[in-house]
Amino acid sequence: MRQLIRFLWNSSRGHHLAPWRSPYLRWRMETYSGLKMDKIGVVEFWGFLFRERKQLGRFLKWTAEMEHYARPKPKNP
Repeated sequence: MRQLIRFLWNSSRGHHLAPWRSPYLRWRMETYSGLKMDKIGVVEFWGFLFRERKQLGRFLKWTAEMEHYARPKPKNP
């Protein structure tokens, strides 16, 4: 859940309280699902998140793993 909120916050820059208005998220939804950007509203956005929640969960798990590789913790504390 924390990963989802963090991803939504970072990817909806400028549209934090209305992530369905974020051009980046709308573009990502269009490329993944084929929905047109101008047709994506509140209902379509949350419906997409609900329908694809398993795939999105796997994606967020993968991004957390990749971030772990990109920003390793220092060996000397």
